[in-house]
Amino acid sequence: MSGGDIAGLIAAGVFAVLVALLAVPIIKLGKVFDELRGSIKTLSEETTPLIDEVTTTVSTTNLQLQKVDGISSNVSDASANVSALTSLIAATVGSPLIKVSAFTYGVRTALAARRPAGRGRRSR
Repeated sequence: MSGGDIAGLIAAGVFAVLVALLAVPIIKLGKVFDELRGSIKTLSEETTPLIDEVTTTVSTTNLQLQKVDGISSNVSDASANVSALTSLIAATVGSPLIKVSAFTYGVRTALAARRPAGRGRRSR
């Protein structure tokens, strides 16, 4: 064996040791990727039902909000109707009551003016 052959054997041995040393981190990295793949699969399996539940909840909430919107609309209409009815009653009954009140006051004032000063009043 010549010096070049021995140098080649040493270089091959060093290269084999280097490959062996680099193989360990690569194997560990492969295990990390396997764990990562399992974690992603588990996360995906657990997230899908959760998203389905959220979708169902949002749909139900939208239906309830539509019902509440209808109720609010009906309450608004009823409130407007009560307001109109109150205005109608005030206009219908209020004006004649004011006239009756004014007429009664006028009659009382006229009767009080016709009575003599001493007879119509009571003393306390």
